[in-house]
Amino acid sequence: MWLHEYLRDFEGKQDVLRYVLTANAPETKDNDFTWADFQQRNNSELVAILGNFVNRVLVLTHKYYGGVVPVPNTVTDAENNLFAELKEIKARQCEYIDTFHFREALKEAMNIARLGNRYLQETEPWKLAKTDMERVATVMNAAIQLCANIAIAFEPFLPFMSQKLAGTLHMDSMTWDQLGNNDLIAAGTEIGAAQLLFEKIEDDAIQAQLDRLARIKEENKINQWKPAPVQEATDFDTFMKMDIRVGTVMECSRVPKADKLLQFKIDDGMGGRTIVSGIAKYYDPADLVGKQVCFIANFPPRRLKGIESQGMILSAENADGQLIVVGPTGPVTPGAQVK
Repeated sequence: MWLHEYLRDFEGKQDVLRYVLTANAPETKDNDFTWADFQQRNNSELVAILGNFVNRVLVLTHKYYGGVVPVPNTVTDAENNLFAELKEIKARQCEYIDTFHFREALKEAMNIARLGNRYLQETEPWKLAKTDMERVATVMNAAIQLCANIAIAFEPFLPFMSQKLAGTLHMDSMTWDQLGNNDLIAAGTEIGAAQLLFEKIEDDAIQAQLDRLARIKEENKINQWKPAPVQEATDFDTFMKMDIRVGTVMECSRVPKADKLLQFKIDDGMGGRTIVSGIAKYYDPADLVGKQVCFIANFPPRRLKGIESQGMILSAENADGQLIVVGPTGPVTPGAQVK
């Protein structure tokens, strides 16, 4: 099964898949995909780190400046350090891309978002807004420039997200050589309202995918099923030695400490007998009481979990591996032989 078949319920999540596959890509072997990792990376990285930073910046810009990029004022060491670190990230990312280490390059792109979240936490523009809006203007301008850099840095990996973010920021251009600049968005530019770049994926959505995967695997198993080869020939006299009878299930219960075993009390027309059968996985004992089954009556008794089993109940193994008890299609007198 191809992943796109499982992603049809996640319209617009192609970038998430690209991110997960690239972030997990080993350097020397094939990639492994799990829905748990898909959910975890989406929620804890794309939503909580990248999406959170961009959303905070857009919301605060609209709150304080009506969505217009403010003119920066005095630049402090915080901004100088911010963009110096951004240039270092760019250098590492370029080196990783040039040497085909795409997983590491993607990590560096995410580091820009981490850098932005740290910058906001350190500068706290929501607190500065109470006393120093000039400083807030510088902080928000720097944060917006960082968002524009994110659009460029992620473009090779998450093209749909990058285009969406660039459109929201009304970026005039988005070229790789611009990465690391602190003047990508001109002051006075009116940017769009905050939009969720990524949505949290809930447990029930992932469980639906796991359930569908299980169904598809089961369907494939059934569709590809072929009957087992016929066993070697046996003569009629040997077959006739097998005494197959019909009995009625009077009691049925699970055998303690044996997940696979059921204990039957069978009316066999000859005083009754006990048979232990390994079909507990496929039947509720109560559903079998009163039903008629075929059993081999002349097998030597054998002890199973301390219970003497006096025969073997016949079952057919279906294409999906399920065991179906074999019995007559109409009422039969207990003890009647199968001919």
